[in-house]
Amino acid sequence: MTRRRNRNTDVNISLTPMIDIMTVLLAVFMVTTPMLTTGIDLNLPRAGTSALTGNDHAIQISVDATGEYYVGETKLSRDDAVRRVVAMRGENPDLTIMINGDASADYGAVMSIMGKLKDAGFQRVGLRTQLDVE
Repeated sequence: MTRRRNRNTDVNISLTPMIDIMTVLLAVFMVTTPMLTTGIDLNLPRAGTSALTGNDHAIQISVDATGEYYVGETKLSRDDAVRRVVAMRGENPDLTIMINGDASADYGAVMSIMGKLKDAGFQRVGLRTQLDVE
């Protein structure tokens, strides 16, 4: 005897849950992206028409006009800033560091943090500038 099964299955795929999830993810990224580029207000030096803007995924260290160091918006001493960045490096040895030095900041303060970062093993340390628009 042969038995036949009658299968009535609904094979429609509902895209509504996936669209809802993607909409939420888009909203989260739109809200959090501007927060990733926060920092202190600096007057960056002008450097010609091909400014060194840096990598958007780089860790930002700022040196203000008075020679104070900041990682993000957190004011730290030079050695504490280096320790914080070393801790952020984790398992990514190719991490890029961008130093945002105010145009009126002491050259020694900017070069001091740059040297300490090189001593800590960072190979990719750059200086951020802005376009010299006339």
